[in-house]
Amino acid sequence: MKGSAPASARPISPVNALHGMTTLAAQYRCAQSLGAAALALYAAVPAAAQTTDASRAPTLTIERYDEDWAVLADPAKRTGHWTEGAKYIPLGDDDGAYLTTGIEARSRYEGYRNTNWGASPDQGYVWHRLMPYADLHVGKVRLFAQPILSTISGADAPKRPVDTTGIDVTQAFGEVEIDVAKDTVLKVAAGRRLLSLGAGRFIDTRYGPGVPLPFDGVQATANRGRSQVTLLYLRPVSTMPGNFNDRTESDRSAWGAYATRWFGSDRAQGVDVYYLGYRDRHAVFDQGLGREVAHTIGTRLFGDTGRWYWNVEGVLQRGSFAGMPVRAWGAGGEVGRRFPALPWKPEVALLSDVISGDRNPNDHVLGTFNPMFPRGKYFGALTPVGPRNLIHLRPSTTVHPAANVALSLTGVAYWRESKGDGIYNIPGFLVRSGRDASARFIGKQLELAIAWQATRELNLSTQLSTFAPGAFIRETGPAKSIRMLGAAANFRF
Repeated sequence: MKGSAPASARPISPVNALHGMTTLAAQYRCAQSLGAAALALYAAVPAAAQTTDASRAPTLTIERYDEDWAVLADPAKRTGHWTEGAKYIPLGDDDGAYLTTGIEARSRYEGYRNTNWGASPDQGYVWHRLMPYADLHVGKVRLFAQPILSTISGADAPKRPVDTTGIDVTQAFGEVEIDVAKDTVLKVAAGRRLLSLGAGRFIDTRYGPGVPLPFDGVQATANRGRSQVTLLYLRPVSTMPGNFNDRTESDRSAWGAYATRWFGSDRAQGVDVYYLGYRDRHAVFDQGLGREVAHTIGTRLFGDTGRWYWNVEGVLQRGSFAGMPVRAWGAGGEVGRRFPALPWKPEVALLSDVISGDRNPNDHVLGTFNPMFPRGKYFGALTPVGPRNLIHLRPSTTVHPAANVALSLTGVAYWRESKGDGIYNIPGFLVRSGRDASARFIGKQLELAIAWQATRELNLSTQLSTFAPGAFIRETGPAKSIRMLGAAANFRF
């Protein structure tokens, strides 16, 4: 299964970008192919790959604090674009003191038929959010703040944490940069921030749904040449309807260390080695409920040559659950190929993961892999199944009928890795128990998506998805085909 890396270590994998907030690296490649100078919807670029030349502004990121606009201190580097006045605001005569501002305004419609394969009512709603930000730099010190104003319209069901949080604080942290040795820089940050490690498998911003997922904690990152090491301790923030009432969770926390070594100065290829710890005082599995402590150790090889790209990873997870040992694992990989010389510049990719499940709910070992805080839209715009007890195979293709348009088609097939375990949703809640079922096949999914970079700031996209149930769904309850239509308008600068 694909693991996690610091933002600057993300591989470049294009074809998932239009599938409803899949890997951030994949999303950036879509932005490149659309020819967007700033951002395509849901796009992010590794910090090492950001450009600051006169012809192209620094690429916008999902987290926003990774952007570096100091280049605009030189009037010769400005292009005259209307947003530049907000991206670099000098404070006095000192070039080391400046303010960066920006905003995201997004509305996204989602309509579902046969929700949960017919076990839940049909629904349709629109998420709205407004997220301005301010980034103050004074020498080696910075202060970053990003409030959020969010609402949901058209929804009759109780509001979930991903739906709305009223007016609240998404990010507010301070950071100091320290030159600890020759060619070695240490950045220490504390406060609330959005954070995505690698492909968003373990810790992610939850960018796709209405409300992102912030974390409170501390992070220290040391960079020396082609090497980077990050230490962190985090607690997720519980986002709730109402104004200024989001609070740090006390039941869950994560900590760890992540090391990356790039093979070249362009940071296009490299290897990661990491350890992530996790604690949940009220974890829920098909086996039961209890306190879980998980220790995840993994390594990843990633690379991008411009035409070929790959990401191969293996993960082991050990720990305890309700006094019993945890023995879980994951493995997988992605490989893709671009054909820039052909008409419409097609791209093809194949991704496959095997994520362990529990063998026997009545024994004294838990085998279900815990992904902690994964992406909000994990396998596509329609994602009724989460990354636990799962085998999945996903071929996809993307074409570009115009320089600013991308059209993609993705098919996915899902199986249970273990017949002794159920299936789970993205947050980790049990969707269907596996105790009384013998079938392994969960179902198959087809998704068509299109994105149009209308301007440098405005992206319009839509997705049409269907999920046909397999034998396991038919054995365990209602088994109608889920249908989903999504559409979004995202304005960012």
